[in-house]
Amino acid sequence: MVDLSFSIYDLEYFLLIFVRVSCFVYIAPYFGMNDTPARIRIGISFFTAWLLYETLTPADAVVVDTVMEYAVIVMKEAIAGLLIGFGANICMAVVNFAGSIADMETGLSMATLLDPATKETTSITGVLYQYSFMLMLIASGMYRYLFGALADSFTLIPVNGVVFHADSLLQSMTEFMSDYILIGFRIVLPIFCVILLLNAILGVLAKVSPQLNMFAVGIQLKVLAGLTAMFLTTGMLPGAADFVYQEMKKMVVSFIGGMM
Repeated sequence: MVDLSFSIYDLEYFLLIFVRVSCFVYIAPYFGMNDTPARIRIGISFFTAWLLYETLTPADAVVVDTVMEYAVIVMKEAIAGLLIGFGANICMAVVNFAGSIADMETGLSMATLLDPATKETTSITGVLYQYSFMLMLIASGMYRYLFGALADSFTLIPVNGVVFHADSLLQSMTEFMSDYILIGFRIVLPIFCVILLLNAILGVLAKVSPQLNMFAVGIQLKVLAGLTAMFLTTGMLPGAADFVYQEMKKMVVSFIGGMM
């Protein structure tokens, strides 16, 4: 006969695990997208928390005396889960940055659309890159690493063991901002070089043939050259995704280290 009895301490301990996991799923890449059904996110959070609860020793249950103490622990676990998910999610912003540069160079910066995932107005190339990188995130199994990092965080940072080090977290964000621009330009570098070469050619033609309207001709050539370069460099996206995923791993580890 299955014994489903549990104590109030076990319930409190499970809820603390559930809070950290649910906050991570709420903001993590792919799972935190607005077009992901809420029932799916709740189900993933619940069953992941249940598996972690069965793995962790119940002897580590947190005993509190007042509701206020328990509320403080809940807030600490929620912030810990949000920071771990934020460390992974912020790296996907590099893709939108690269798409904005590509659209600015090709003359498509005015053609924006509403991203159903973020409910924000983004560039066309940014949305294309974002969904391509999300697809590669699932195909490459990167989501397993994210959940593995979340599970390991309970070993490194036990429940009610979160200690926030502001200097370490700030240093992680500062290092990320330096890599943010570098990775973004690496993604869009082929398109940037093609448009730069095209601008040089148009500048020479404008001097050689002043009677030609290079402004009208240049707009069409930039769009054609930009789309052609984007099509020819599609095979380079997996390599660019590796840069983003390596940065994602680095940010998750540094954020966990900043809470130990």
